[in-house]
Amino acid sequence: MIRCVAAFLAFAAAGPAAAVECRDLTHQGNLYTVCEVDPRAEELRLFLNDDQGKLLGQFSAVDSTLRAEGTRLAFAMNAGMYHTDRSPVGHYIENGKEQKRVIPNAGPGNFGLLPNGVFCIRAGRADVIETLAYDADRPDCAFATQSGPMLVIDGALHPRFLPDSTSRYIRNGVGTSADGTRAVFAISGNTVTFHEFGSLFRDVLKVPNALYFDGNISRLYVPQLGRSDPGFSMGPIVGVVASGP
Repeated sequence: MIRCVAAFLAFAAAGPAAAVECRDLTHQGNLYTVCEVDPRAEELRLFLNDDQGKLLGQFSAVDSTLRAEGTRLAFAMNAGMYHTDRSPVGHYIENGKEQKRVIPNAGPGNFGLLPNGVFCIRAGRADVIETLAYDADRPDCAFATQSGPMLVIDGALHPRFLPDSTSRYIRNGVGTSADGTRAVFAISGNTVTFHEFGSLFRDVLKVPNALYFDGNISRLYVPQLGRSDPGFSMGPIVGVVASGP
C-alpha cells in the first residue's frame, strides 16, 4: 500500500501531463483502486480487435498497437462481459460501428440481473445509462459497452443488492457524473459484495449512475502505479490513449 501511495503522489506531482488520476482508498474495511478520467480532456475509448479483426485481449497488445501509431495506453480496465470466444455478451459499439445489438431482456447471471446498463462514450462526455433508457433514446455513442447489473441507478443502489449478502468477488466497474465530465473506474483489492461495491460509487465517489463490469477476471492497467494485472485474454477493454513514448 505504501509503495502504491508513493507512486500515486509522484504521478500526481507530474501535473497537467497526467492523462488519468488514480488513488487507493478504503471503504467499509475494503480496499479499492479508483481512477478518474475527464472525457473532455482525454481520449477515452474501447478496444476489442485490431485492424485485421484479431482479438487484442491483453493490455500489452493494446499498448503495442497504439505505440505503432505514436501514442500509448495510459490506463485500461476490462469493460464488460464476454463469451468464450471473447465476443461481447451485450451491446457493443467501437468507432461508431455497432458490433452487437442491445440486449433488453432479463436473463441468467449478473448480466441479466435487470436493470443493467450501457457505458456510452461520446464527444466530450461519458455516461452510464440504464439499458431501457438507452434503447429508447439511442444516444450517438462513438463507443459503447453493455454490462450488468447497474450498481447505482439515479442515486439509488440496485434494488436486488442485499446488505447481508455472502457472495464476494473481486469486482470492477465504472460510474459517471450527471454532466458526463467524470468517468470514475474502480476495482476492489479484496473480495466484496455487490452492496459494498455499489455503496462505494454512491457514498464515496458520489456518482448518480454506476455499472458493474465483471468479477474474478477484473483487471487494471496503470503504468504510473507499476500495475498491469496479468491473466487470460479479455473481451472489451476500456482505456485512455495518451501522447508520447
